Amino acid sequence: MRLTLAAVGKLRPVFREACDDYVLRLGRYVDMSEHEVREAARAPTSDKQQALEASALREKLPPGGIVVVLDRTGQAWSSEELAKRMQAWQLAARPVSFVVGGSTGLAADFVAAADARWSLGAITLPHELARVVVAEQLYRAWTILRGEPYHK
Repeated sequence: MRLTLAAVGKLRPVFREACDDYVLRLGRYVDMSEHEVREAARAPTSDKQQALEASALREKLPPGGIVVVLDRTGQAWSSEELAKRMQAWQLAARPVSFVVGGSTGLAADFVAAADARWSLGAITLPHELARVVVAEQLYRAWTILRGEPYHK
């Protein structure tokens, strides 16, 4: 299975280290790639910023794949629910991309075009921390599917 984690902005070192650890662990189970696009902070409006970032993100996603956006209006999935979705997506034999927006979020048309919207819950997380949580949850889902203890 091919997974992509695409996000707006660079991670600060503490977040980068944590994310890298989970991406490395995921490599045991799937073909995993991570892509960062530059935050369009100099755009004149947040709508223009989101549009520029969405365009850059689209270029990083594999064609014909399933797109899952992180969005506060999405569904909150338990780790087990995510594992079941991962299993179904694996059977669909299409690449799956998880997309994390920047500080202003994702463009509305980008979110509307996604195959799924995933919410990490009602709390507000910095987008850097959200990316680490996504990587960790993807790793946890694969350990669930493989019947492995999480801590190993």
